[in-house]
Amino acid sequence: MTPDELLHAIRGGESATVEFKRCGDIPHADTFETVCSFSNRMGGDIYLGVTDEGDIIGVASERAVEIERNIANVAVNRKLFVPAPTVETERIECDGRTVVRVWVAPSSSVVRFKGVVYDRVADADVRIDGDIQIGQMYLRKQNYYSERRIFRYVTPFDLRADLTARMRNMAVAQRAGHPWGVMSDDEMFRSAKLYDRDYTTGEEGFNLAAVLLLGKDEVISSICPAYVTDAIVRREDVDRYDDRLMVRTNLFDAYERLASFVRDHLPDRFVLDGDKRTSPRDLIARELVANSLMHREYSSPVMARIVMDNESIRTINASRAFFEGRMRLGEFTPMPKNPIIADVFVQTGLAETLGSGLRALVKASRLYTGKDPEFTDGDVFTATVPTRSDSVAPKVTAAKPGVPFKHAASGVQAAMQDNPIYVAMTRRLDATGVVTVPQLVEDTGADARTIRKWLNALVGNGVLLAEGKTRGRRYIRAAG
Repeated sequence: MTPDELLHAIRGGESATVEFKRCGDIPHADTFETVCSFSNRMGGDIYLGVTDEGDIIGVASERAVEIERNIANVAVNRKLFVPAPTVETERIECDGRTVVRVWVAPSSSVVRFKGVVYDRVADADVRIDGDIQIGQMYLRKQNYYSERRIFRYVTPFDLRADLTARMRNMAVAQRAGHPWGVMSDDEMFRSAKLYDRDYTTGEEGFNLAAVLLLGKDEVISSICPAYVTDAIVRREDVDRYDDRLMVRTNLFDAYERLASFVRDHLPDRFVLDGDKRTSPRDLIARELVANSLMHREYSSPVMARIVMDNESIRTINASRAFFEGRMRLGEFTPMPKNPIIADVFVQTGLAETLGSGLRALVKASRLYTGKDPEFTDGDVFTATVPTRSDSVAPKVTAAKPGVPFKHAASGVQAAMQDNPIYVAMTRRLDATGVVTVPQLVEDTGADARTIRKWLNALVGNGVLLAEGKTRGRRYIRAAG
């Protein structure tokens, strides 16, 4: 590493793969905690002789060789590290000071330092004590897709014949002439890799993907007891929930039930995509649910959730991460967590091809609220789509007696006519003569306080009249 490369690395600051450490005669214990955490995550570089603020203070040049020797000796000491991490050291001279760079490779095993497991989270070394977290770490390091695990004693009797027929019919409906349409059940299972062979052990049979997609409920619960998706709506009762759905069935039925639940609780907004009218709500429901089911780590005990509140809808599920942190389109390579399940979803039309789903979700979110969704990967994957509209109440001039409502406040009419709250309010008034806050929340998805501000502004300017108490208040036109 050159001095310029060192300065460039330091300017980037500490991160999941970069750590700065002061160093005296020998490295302190916290240096080796970082070695452990880097080994258990993505690897990284430790710069000895750099302060937390990024100032180069260096190490004593006459002690540099001893510091490097100490690092090598501690790394291979079985009483301290199990297993031994892979480290390399390098001395860099910069501005007359010596910096020791310690490169740590990611380990294929879970590394312990003094019997403790450390993980790297952002720019911190975190001590991991819980069995679930350590279990997630083992999953992350496995070069094996758990969906491919073979169950020798699962037979066609343990699968639902109606689901097998549905999978075939959906594929044919998706693409005319699909080869599954003329295959026998056995041929289709092998074609879809649901009946597979483990070439390491020689075992052959139905795998976990087949059980999750086509299995009877009792077979799924026996083989995968932790599998459940908990869908919750928290808008009024934020301490508990307003509505809840827990799904433990096959992935085809789970997709239908969860997507329907999301659609039922997410206000619909029809918008123009070019010159085509579309429903971004349906796209959001489809892509979020499909992504949660396709890319979940089913061997993990972490419960998958779909949470809807006044601000957003988000999915939370266990993951076997290839990437750590916030994901942005164009800055990462899509990696399937369950390629067999994902391929069946694509073949049957439940999902887009790899990578297209996230792009479709970004587009739908922008159409729905004008905001981008957020994706964060790690041991737990989170996708968050904003659902709140940040409309601002308009200033409206009072309606004159005898002037129809649609012509009132003509000075702002043109500015408001494309606003979803104004359009929905006018439609309700034209249809029934009354409008309420809950109706407009349902129609637009906007926050109730924002809508109430709109309506109260119109009342204050004489455009609307309010009837009833706060809970059951209705609004009607003030002028005919």
